[in-house]
Amino acid sequence: METQSKSTWIWYPGDFEIWLGNIMNGRRTERGAFFPPFWKMDSHYVTVEFSKVLELDEDEEVSIAVEGKYNLKLDGKLQFGMPSRFLIPKGTHHLNIKVWNQATPPALYVEGRTVHTDGSWKVTFEDKEWIDESGKASDTSATEYLDAAHWDFDSPDRRPSRFRLSREPREAVAVSPRGEGRLYDFGRETFGYIVIHNPGGRGHLYIYYGESPEEALDTEHCETLDRIFLDGDRIDDLATGETSPREARYTLAGSKAFRYVYIVAGGDARYDTASMEYEFLPEPYRGSFRCSDSELNDIWQVGAYTMHLTTREFFIDGIKRDRWVWSGDAIQSYLMNYYLFFDSAAVRRTIWLLRGKDPVTSHTNTIMDYTFFWFLSIYDYFLYTGDRHFLSQVYPRMRTMMDYVLGRTDSEGMVTGLTGDWVFVDWADGYLDKHGQLAFEQVLFCKSLETMQACARLTGREDDERTFGTLAARLRERLIPAFWSEEKRALVHNRIDGRMSDTVTRYANMFAVFFGYLDDGRKAAIKDSVLLNDNILGITTPYMRFYELEALCQLGEHARVMREMKDYWGGMLRQGATSFWEKYNPCEEGPQHLAMYGRPYGKSLCHAWGASPIYLLGRYFLGVSPVSPGYEEFAIRPSLGGLAWMEGSVPTPNGSVSLRMDGTTISVNATEGHGYLYFRSADKPSATAGTIEPTTDGGYRLHVEAGRPVTVSYTPETNV
Repeated sequence: METQSKSTWIWYPGDFEIWLGNIMNGRRTERGAFFPPFWKMDSHYVTVEFSKVLELDEDEEVSIAVEGKYNLKLDGKLQFGMPSRFLIPKGTHHLNIKVWNQATPPALYVEGRTVHTDGSWKVTFEDKEWIDESGKASDTSATEYLDAAHWDFDSPDRRPSRFRLSREPREAVAVSPRGEGRLYDFGRETFGYIVIHNPGGRGHLYIYYGESPEEALDTEHCETLDRIFLDGDRIDDLATGETSPREARYTLAGSKAFRYVYIVAGGDARYDTASMEYEFLPEPYRGSFRCSDSELNDIWQVGAYTMHLTTREFFIDGIKRDRWVWSGDAIQSYLMNYYLFFDSAAVRRTIWLLRGKDPVTSHTNTIMDYTFFWFLSIYDYFLYTGDRHFLSQVYPRMRTMMDYVLGRTDSEGMVTGLTGDWVFVDWADGYLDKHGQLAFEQVLFCKSLETMQACARLTGREDDERTFGTLAARLRERLIPAFWSEEKRALVHNRIDGRMSDTVTRYANMFAVFFGYLDDGRKAAIKDSVLLNDNILGITTPYMRFYELEALCQLGEHARVMREMKDYWGGMLRQGATSFWEKYNPCEEGPQHLAMYGRPYGKSLCHAWGASPIYLLGRYFLGVSPVSPGYEEFAIRPSLGGLAWMEGSVPTPNGSVSLRMDGTTISVNATEGHGYLYFRSADKPSATAGTIEPTTDGGYRLHVEAGRPVTVSYTPETNV
């Protein structure tokens, strides 16, 4: 018999992710006060049964490690105790191990010569067995089994419940006396634990964190702070209530985001200096970008660092304030991840956490639009990774989530904000009406129904495919009649009591463009009347700038998008940003850039959705995207957008697509898959390999195969 792969810890899909996410979401503090999420937090299943059918050529002894208490059945017979080693006779056997754990997710690790725990084991949270009055056990069961989930815990000692992010020591780049204390500057935005060296005496150490020096020095208004009490040989952490023996190197228990830290000693407390332990998820940069514009290179690097900081156990929003997992933030993180890290496991973990458990009692994060982004993110994941197995595992929770949404539609099959719904859309510097039927929400809802239709087809659920296909088609037919205004040459913002409003905003219009919901005439109209119209309410968050610039790229406005990126993200760099912000309005000056939510330092200066250029440059300038799942086939549509040259690499599941382009040549090298390079040329182009073909739009294409680098020589068109 062929030996199986090496053992790994396994658990019920979503359980470890939900448990770990609860721990992470529970770390938020505001000025030392604990601040948990305000949405429903689920937990892991307390009892999980793991099972496997074994076919052994000879007797085999296996070792068993478990997180929790457990029993073991072989061929339906319960075995004595909780054996750490167990002999399985040769032959065909049914092995069942039922694990109970109230504190952490039930998890199992079994290792033998050929028997190994892996994703082929079956798991259920209820076996639905029953016994009649004679003592006979049931012959049938309605139990639903899934394949076991796992990550990279590949030894009995690497227990899932012991997972921790990596750490490394870092020193401040500058220390200066300020008032009664010392201000430490760590050089750029960072995340971790402050370390106090040689604490002594009796009294308090007051520790104030800041993403800016103004915040750290403003002891009354900084967003995060710590306080410890030194008392001889004892140190009390007043935020956590924990007491520790005094050590020469004391590390605070709570991690924080900061660049600056202001420490004030009270009473007779003293210390020598402070440093930090930087905390991070090791993520190699698999994607790259470099070009003739040095500022754009800086934008890419700072965007990549922003993603590095916000990619932790999960993709979080910002590292200072919320530190939570939000679906609208996460879908953009996933897309940027596909062009930087291509960490598929982090995407799966975040999707499981955001969904939680049944029953569904509210929208994702309580936000209607975030529910729709959750649906969309799953098909994106499949397209980029080709992971059909994950689709089959998560589909039942997609189905119950959509059932919840459909139960809240109106008589026209549209969604409106009901009691308990947060209709977010965006943070806007101006009034944004959230009442009635919002065109933006209907566009997202329609795309979610189409996503359900596609995922039902891919998982073999024909009835669901028909149901969601019908619902999607009906809603799509209603979008233009309900919201298109010939006078405005755009989709209006909303309808109330069946009447169109006079307001036009960018949101529904730009999403309708890149979802392909508009004909060419309406797309051209929207470009002029909305996207290039300064009289329409402007977007000041990187969150929606992401989609606005994507729509412009799809309309061929690469040169304009390049200027916008340099103006917007370059503007943050010129303000001293070392990571990108939650919101940026160039009209704001000085300390105004730090304020949000009515608080002087409420704005996050390291926010995942601020890293948009990572995606835009990879997807629309290097121009690489998957055509079929997992990059089995890809498309390359590069655009210099005004640059003299650019080069970079886009990661794929098991390789990459690399490209270099200047004003006369395009060089491409793929290490997996195949696809077409699409480009334009004023004269007949040539290539070092392959056959160049004309396309119906007046351009050219060249087939690219893995392992066969090719260079195209072309003549740029003067009007592009």
